[in-house]
Amino acid sequence: MAEPRVSAIIIVYNGDRYLSEAIDSVVAQSFLDWELIIADDGSSDRSLEIAREYAARHPGRIRSIAHADGANHGMSATRNLGIAAARAPLIGFLDCDDIWLPHKLAEQVDLLDRHPNAQMIYGRTLIWHSWRTGETADDFFYDLGTAPDRLVLPPRLLTILLENQSQTPTTCNALMRSAFLRDLGGFESRFRGMFEDQVFFAKALLEAPTYISSHNWAHYRQHKDSFSAKSAGNGGDGQAYLAFLFWFATYVVRRAPARLGVLTQLARLAAQTCWAMIKPRRPSWLRVR
Repeated sequence: MAEPRVSAIIIVYNGDRYLSEAIDSVVAQSFLDWELIIADDGSSDRSLEIAREYAARHPGRIRSIAHADGANHGMSATRNLGIAAARAPLIGFLDCDDIWLPHKLAEQVDLLDRHPNAQMIYGRTLIWHSWRTGETADDFFYDLGTAPDRLVLPPRLLTILLENQSQTPTTCNALMRSAFLRDLGGFESRFRGMFEDQVFFAKALLEAPTYISSHNWAHYRQHKDSFSAKSAGNGGDGQAYLAFLFWFATYVVRRAPARLGVLTQLARLAAQTCWAMIKPRRPSWLRVR
């Protein structure tokens, strides 16, 4: 079979409620030179069955894969499973509860062709509430933190990502060169859930010239069963963020000694996060009203 231009990778764990919509958004792309790999992470619902049904309907274009032991290995390991199976020079990810807009691949591939130094491209991601409420007024975009529609050299976008206050690359939005992705070692399997994507994108933005666009190419579905919603609900975000910061400091020292200036920012953010987690609550009568 001829090598496709783009390998799309959907990871899924018990996502049968949304999976078909995610797959259909890839099938609906105006850019046709793609393959789709659906990587199952030990689902116990109908996710694997749905993936195999699509693979049977689209032989040669859609493949269904799973871990050899059929167990749950986490989001990072499952993305790496998809990367290992990918054949294209460009790779894009899509979680099973998000969707791509029909023009995503066509516009992103064109921009990467016109900017050969760019290793990755991303744009605006819609924070998507209207799928549930029916009200488009409930949807919104986060600020990108920098002027878009240009190639940005490292580490400008990395400093924005570490502050965690603007929209940075999202797995449903970014498209990247597979050779660069593999050179970075893919995703870090020890990060099974929260911040697993930020760990990878921090590695990428440490070194990669990246094209940032003002275009919207993906919808990021908001629902109470998502991993990020559950983490926020149980108070796990602070600990996950600290684990990310400490791991990344070690990575910078080992991989990119020329970027050691980043460590100052990491230390400040770690101190701020620790203080926010341990500072005592003031009595209500002392709080400013």
